Amino acid sequence: MKNTITICMGSSCFARGNRENLEQVETYLHANRIAAEVGLVGCRCRGECGRGPNIEFNGILHHQVDSGTLLDLLEYYFANVTIEA
Repeated sequence: MKNTITICMGSSCFARGNRENLEQVETYLHANRIAAEVGLVGCRCRGECGRGPNIEFNGILHHQVDSGTLLDLLEYYFANVTIEA
């Protein structure tokens, strides 16, 4: 099963930090050469605006994701992802 990151692109989450979070995720995936191994998708608002910015990792939704929390989540979920030959 492929790992996935789903970033809320709703206006509230995007304005609260997911614009920057998207850039940070892309940078992390490329720097660690795992961009092809992780599906990165956007989604519309899920009605969790007051708890945003919201990002889902492998089906688990995380709220109030700032840049520090995001780096911790990326390391937790993807530190052991290897490039398929």
